[in-house]
Amino acid sequence: MEVLKGYVSRIVFRNENNAYTVFELVQGTETVTCTGIIASLTEGESCILSGRMVSHPVYGEQFHTETYEACAPEGLQAVQRYLSSGAVKGVGMALAERIVKAFGDDTMRVLDEEPERLCEIKGISERMAREIAAQLEGRKDLREALVFMEGYGLRGQAALDIYRTYGSELYTVIRHYPYRLYYEIDGIGFAKADEIAARTGAVTDPDERIRAALVYILTLALGDGNIYLPMNELVQECMKLLSAGADEDSIRIQASNMAMDGRLVIRREGEVYLRRCWLTEQEIAARLTMLDSVRPDREEVRRLKRLTETVLREEETVPDMEQEEALRYAAERTVLLITGGPGTGKTTGINAIIRMFVRAGMDVVLAAPTGRAAHRMSEATGFEASTLHRLLGVRPDRDAAGTSFEKDEDEPLEADAVIVDEMSMVDEFIFHALLKALRPGTRLIMVGDTDQLPSVGPGSVLKDIIGSGRFACVRLEHVFRQAAQSGIVMNAHRILEGKGTVLDNKSSDFFFLKRNDPAVIYKHMVELKRDRLPAWLGCSPVDIQILTPMKKGPLGAVRLNRVLQSVLNPEDRRKAEIRYGESVFRVGDKVMQTCNDYQLAYEKRDSTGFPTETGTGIYNGDFGVIEDIDRAAGTLTIRFDDDRIVDYPVQSLEDLELAYAITVHKSQGSEYTAVLLTLMPGPETLFNRNLLYTAVTRAREAVVILGDENTIRSMENNTAQNIRYTGLMQALADCIG
Repeated sequence: MEVLKGYVSRIVFRNENNAYTVFELVQGTETVTCTGIIASLTEGESCILSGRMVSHPVYGEQFHTETYEACAPEGLQAVQRYLSSGAVKGVGMALAERIVKAFGDDTMRVLDEEPERLCEIKGISERMAREIAAQLEGRKDLREALVFMEGYGLRGQAALDIYRTYGSELYTVIRHYPYRLYYEIDGIGFAKADEIAARTGAVTDPDERIRAALVYILTLALGDGNIYLPMNELVQECMKLLSAGADEDSIRIQASNMAMDGRLVIRREGEVYLRRCWLTEQEIAARLTMLDSVRPDREEVRRLKRLTETVLREEETVPDMEQEEALRYAAERTVLLITGGPGTGKTTGINAIIRMFVRAGMDVVLAAPTGRAAHRMSEATGFEASTLHRLLGVRPDRDAAGTSFEKDEDEPLEADAVIVDEMSMVDEFIFHALLKALRPGTRLIMVGDTDQLPSVGPGSVLKDIIGSGRFACVRLEHVFRQAAQSGIVMNAHRILEGKGTVLDNKSSDFFFLKRNDPAVIYKHMVELKRDRLPAWLGCSPVDIQILTPMKKGPLGAVRLNRVLQSVLNPEDRRKAEIRYGESVFRVGDKVMQTCNDYQLAYEKRDSTGFPTETGTGIYNGDFGVIEDIDRAAGTLTIRFDDDRIVDYPVQSLEDLELAYAITVHKSQGSEYTAVLLTLMPGPETLFNRNLLYTAVTRAREAVVILGDENTIRSMENNTAQNIRYTGLMQALADCIG
């Protein structure tokens, strides 16, 4: 660890949200460019920095600051420089000189302890003295708070959020109520709150620790797709987490107390919900049932049915009975579900329904869960489609679900019909938001494939709605002749039917390369992605996606990305790069956003670079390519899906991953020109039929599997799916309407 001491001569850049700062520090006769999370330093202020020098191929030597502390200026010249730097509003060069001349070596003490004496200086009124004192005191409070929190391992964005949330009360909260930080501050997990509680040395309420642990475990369960947990499982997980100091009876008592307080809901069957999750599920059931209960009037139904005959005659392909049934239901019902696998005509059915509605003069809105899925929907239908988040007008908020939307029951969507594709990816929270934004009588058409992996978010919305048996549902099972000629489509259905994938390489678009050595797989994977497949398919290597079941391991996404980056986009002194944790991001890298960020601003530009559209929001699963890295500004310029250009802050890199290879789960809702799938033996809980099916159906023109045939066969035979604890099906069945 290196130490620098000097004064801040210039603030080059500062992000006011997270305090990431680039500044110049004068140390003796040398000026050093420094970076770091610096919340309170201003130009002219003296400080001591701890960190290390780093070398960048573009920006040269920079000092990366890990910790810092302000210190008193040394010498009258340094004091005068500090006062005149702009650090104190209203004090310029001449006034700073008069202050230093009046108080001499005692200047800093007077400012700290007797600021009212500033009135002795000509040109400083009593009011101005109070304002100067308030400015100095405010910075002093922030510095002292940051130093205090540093002792508890709290720094950076979390420390700033704590200061902004609690002010001077932060000392009491940290010392006596540390678990409040877990509930109320983003980025403070249970483990961190537990660590702080241990560091305080004070006796922490053991019941409060149990309550925090219960909330933590139920929150983790949401990440696994569960809306609730059975009481027995919750208790066991809580005991593992708390290890000592908590027995089963104490945990059950606190769960009951939290249910009485309204923080948890415990059903008679022993299902334990976070209250917001239970309310969300109940509201979904009530709103969907009510939406379906408002049926179109007879005249409208007759008019639409007449149009179905016209639409069917215009179809280039002859529709089958299932598609005709979907059209009739779309005319008669308010809520309709359409499900089917590849080649069964889902797109044809959607197009026919859209044309029927448009011919009837209805306003039709198309949406999908991700940007890629929305883009695919637009290409397939010829009508504009948007993401659900953009359709609803997402805005960041700290409400129960973490977000809120502009469109809701008070300002509903102006649409006669809403058609949502890739419904298997829609989780309960976003579906709840959609239902709130639909006016009574609005048609809701939901299209998806129930055999794909469930949503990344909590719930199994599509399966639960279909499973309730309460709503009109059309299952498309007939594979059309042209689609049946595809090895991808044929094998996808064979996987579902348990008939075994055909691996004889006689297909024109489905290939299997038997490889049992990871090193050999890497070699052939690079050849296929970089050279052979692009030449054969006439596409860019970026259009070929490598998929893997796992994130870690010899063929996990993390390892794959490191190897692929080193070959496909190697280190080059002409290319800017930045290191974040164990990852390196370089200009030209393919990357993926891993969580929703509703505040990130984007713009689209025409061929001259002129902005044609602006907006906010980059979402989980969005892909992009790094076009530039500006270390001075602390940003990466990334061109995301649909040509959205974002100046991506360095401090958000934890939400960004290399995407040369991604997990099958992350590929949901996307379609690629070709897919390279690596398959070696793995855990049965993950390596199942649904995962194999989802991976194969991501490809449009070619699938190449590299790996072990026995693994493929075991996945085909493994029909077990990870159980998700959801109550939506039962809530729908119980709903009176």
